[in-house]
Amino acid sequence: MIAFLGSVFSPYYHWSGRRRPEHHVAFNVALYTPDGNVWAMTERGEASLSRTTDSLTIGRSSMELRDGKLLIRFDETALPWPGQRLWPKAFAGAIEITPKATCEDLCPLDRAGHHCWSPRIPTASAVITSDALPGGGWHGPAYHDMNYGDRPIEQDFVSWDWARGSGERDDATVILYDAVMQTGERRRLALRTSGKGELTEFSMPERQALPGAFWGVKSGIACDPQHKPRLIQPLEDTPFYTRSLVDTVVSGQALTMVHETLDCRRLANPLVRLMLPFRMPRRSGWQA
Repeated sequence: MIAFLGSVFSPYYHWSGRRRPEHHVAFNVALYTPDGNVWAMTERGEASLSRTTDSLTIGRSSMELRDGKLLIRFDETALPWPGQRLWPKAFAGAIEITPKATCEDLCPLDRAGHHCWSPRIPTASAVITSDALPGGGWHGPAYHDMNYGDRPIEQDFVSWDWARGSGERDDATVILYDAVMQTGERRRLALRTSGKGELTEFSMPERQALPGAFWGVKSGIACDPQHKPRLIQPLEDTPFYTRSLVDTVVSGQALTMVHETLDCRRLANPLVRLMLPFRMPRRSGWQA
């Protein structure tokens, strides 16, 4: 689940000159099941946005902090997609995230501080109920973070790999950022969170390549030199972005990680931007 305000991936926001972020909002939902994936990212206008200190509503979907928990409700429509659906499919559900630790640290991802990230709930448990999931739901480990920036990511980044996961030894979450900047500099950040949410930085081993995807995005993840990372399951494969489950070993610890690669040069390609509305439709009016 990702809530976007001024979506970094939105072609509509880009074409508008990025003047009104509140007029380009979206609630992205991705559910992965053995029977097929369900994915939605409908962009909406400012009339569909409502927010307070503790809540955010976009269309019929929302996030709310209540009684120490993060409560998410989603009611979206998945578009037709080859191999998945022939027709649009409405789906809905709820997620209750119970933190085991919280974090207030804010980490700049570039030297000038134009892009920042914070692992707000680095370790948690989640209970999901949804009509789109086999058996009606799922429960397991969870994580919640936040990003913001004051200019386009493709202005400062060439690409980045991000990964988050944990091992079996404790409740610590390991988070890896490995970015190439437009200046040619490489920015690398390896963090381990304690059971209380404190962040500890540690030395990251070198990046090793992952198997190529259909669209040719070059993915990689940090892994100790005496080991090789293993791609467990591809989740998303697009012209500029991939997401997958990966096994790796970092500082001697075996980890199963959610891994993402973003190629900002491809994202900025005009042809790629023209393709995005087929995946990200826009409804600018209010949607009940």
